[in-house]
Amino acid sequence: MTQTPTAHTPAQEQARAQITVPAQHPMVTVLGSGDSLLRVIEKAFPGADIHVRGNEISAVGDAQEVALIQRVFDEMMLVLRTGQPMTEDAVERSIAMLKASENGESEGQETPAQVLTQNILSSRGRTIRPKTLNQKRYVDAIDKHTIVFGIGPAGTGKTYLAMAKAVQALQSKQVNRIILTRPAVEAGERLGFLPGTLYEKIDPYLRPLYDALHDMIDPDSIPRLMAAGTIEVAPLAYMRGRAQPVFTNVLTPDGWRPIGDLEVGDLVIGSNGEPTPVLGVYPQGEKDIYRVTAQDGSWTLCCGEHLWTVRTRDDKRRNKPWRVLETQEMIGNLRAAHARRYELPLLTAPVQLPEREVPMDPYALGLLLGDGCLTGSTTPSFSTEDPEPATALETVLPDVAVRHRGGPDYVLNRVKAPGDVITLANPVTRVLRELDLLRTRSHTKFIPDDYLHNSADVRLGVLQGLLDSDGGPVTQKDRTCRIQYTTTSIMLRDDVIALVRSLGGVAYTRRRVAAGRKPGLAQGRDVGHRHDAHIIDIRLPEGIEPFRLARKRDEYHAAGGGGRPMRFIDSIEPAGREETVCIQVAAEDSLYVTQDYLLTHNTLNDAFIILDEAQNTSPEQMKMFLTRLGFDSKIVITGDVTQVDLPDGTKSGLRQVQEILEGVEDVHFSRLSSHDVVRHKLVGRIVDAYEKYDDKHGTQNGAHKSRGKSGHKGK
Repeated sequence: MTQTPTAHTPAQEQARAQITVPAQHPMVTVLGSGDSLLRVIEKAFPGADIHVRGNEISAVGDAQEVALIQRVFDEMMLVLRTGQPMTEDAVERSIAMLKASENGESEGQETPAQVLTQNILSSRGRTIRPKTLNQKRYVDAIDKHTIVFGIGPAGTGKTYLAMAKAVQALQSKQVNRIILTRPAVEAGERLGFLPGTLYEKIDPYLRPLYDALHDMIDPDSIPRLMAAGTIEVAPLAYMRGRAQPVFTNVLTPDGWRPIGDLEVGDLVIGSNGEPTPVLGVYPQGEKDIYRVTAQDGSWTLCCGEHLWTVRTRDDKRRNKPWRVLETQEMIGNLRAAHARRYELPLLTAPVQLPEREVPMDPYALGLLLGDGCLTGSTTPSFSTEDPEPATALETVLPDVAVRHRGGPDYVLNRVKAPGDVITLANPVTRVLRELDLLRTRSHTKFIPDDYLHNSADVRLGVLQGLLDSDGGPVTQKDRTCRIQYTTTSIMLRDDVIALVRSLGGVAYTRRRVAAGRKPGLAQGRDVGHRHDAHIIDIRLPEGIEPFRLARKRDEYHAAGGGGRPMRFIDSIEPAGREETVCIQVAAEDSLYVTQDYLLTHNTLNDAFIILDEAQNTSPEQMKMFLTRLGFDSKIVITGDVTQVDLPDGTKSGLRQVQEILEGVEDVHFSRLSSHDVVRHKLVGRIVDAYEKYDDKHGTQNGAHKSRGKSGHKGK
């Protein structure tokens, strides 16, 4: 486009601009059908004369107006160059932006062309883009900040643009899921009786979110995405209910504690085995509870909305990231071709607990629990076919001599020093008494708590002693080596399983009943089985050495050594109703160790979360929602503080949060006005009229309640 510059003239003198439209742009695209676009410009600048001849446009009038007219046509050419058509609405908005910039009412350097050509999403034959300067800044803020508040009247495109950014983030794999939610106050107690399921009752209130979603994604794919948990649309009340019963155990550096006893600042154990602080504790009231059981027998309790990090075999094969699903999303979908569908994550490193002083070497204790005689009626003894463990015992037990009596039998004698009194207790007997292990027999042995809840080295030492005595490698063709351990003690069985799980492994147990079993042999004679045997199959991760006995260690490594243990969800069953609570932790993956060393969480990671109609949240709901933010997630909160529909006396969480978070890093407030309304032009005028009325009569914001706002038409 060519233009004729004008000399600087006083404001009252006439100025002239000559605009040449390039040949590649037909004049109808510049002037509009029936000169409709030209009439919009003439109406906006009544003091100027605009004439068209061929592809030449001339403007004569006040210098300031002529300069603005020339800029309007410049911006139109830039837009047309992108292939996007100009509309009357786009021209009006371009003029408004240029006038605001000229009068110093607008901050920033964005031009109308930059606003009108910013594409967010192309879907189903059309493009979604901002239409006003404030809308562009709102969209840009979503790109730059983790939490963005979009505040403004109905029709300003707050929710619709946020939805477009969410779909864009999902399609570009910036997030793994979209979560859309509303505080469904009208679907609460005042709704009265409605037939149908709960989802059918609340569906009309969530319908605007569905409608916007259908504008942007192929409708046929939406049910599949929702069934897979990739898109979730739910009332805010459902978002807060990701909880466990208050008595559910959670692992802390001091041992297991009920989740209901935890407070903000307390430490729990994360998936990397290290302590992580509790950031939030949220009582959830009484809820329906499910028992989630893994195939190794581990289980815990949680509500239907509780979150689990899982992956399928297809996810693993295609190198996809772990996904996050609610408990209720997996019910009825736990098998794929008869195989368990959902794999659960395991500890990536052994649990790190504070080291405690112990009265006996951990490895020695493991050997004695496995093959030691601890009855107290005789001198402590030990049985083994390998001299190696006996030598190790003598090395790590001070003041004890291991004497070979013959065959597999060894006696642990006290080493006497000159002047010793004959009645001094055997050091091993004294320690066993201190640990409450004296007089235990094979079916009553257990691992003392000071060893179970100790450093990883102590726990591993005990396990190595047990496996060197009563365990061994089991080789399988084309598979890594598993380990088998057998005991007749139920308590020792459970303690060994706990040791294995705390080190990042898995353990499966089965029982071999004593009744009807073929007797064993002892010194050539039959010996019947008095107690059931508990057989534990163990898989430990690489880097965890289960044996010190050379024979077993060499066999284990020759068979491939440790491999990646796996744990799958086996069943999810109703378990009544219980008082519940949920916590948020600071761990990067939001996971914490709950009962049976299962890893679970209730924070939203890798998600684009939109809270619509946020003016209808209470301050408590707003805090709960914001603190549920997980890593690699983004939250957009939209609302209109003039349309509060909360019970009298309840303060809007959206109003309060502006006082609390204004100025907090990575939190941004985008404010839109009636000038950003992109519905019918009359809507903006109505909004302005109400604002003037409120100002004139001193009406508090929110006194006029407007129900039924659709909240999604800002296209």
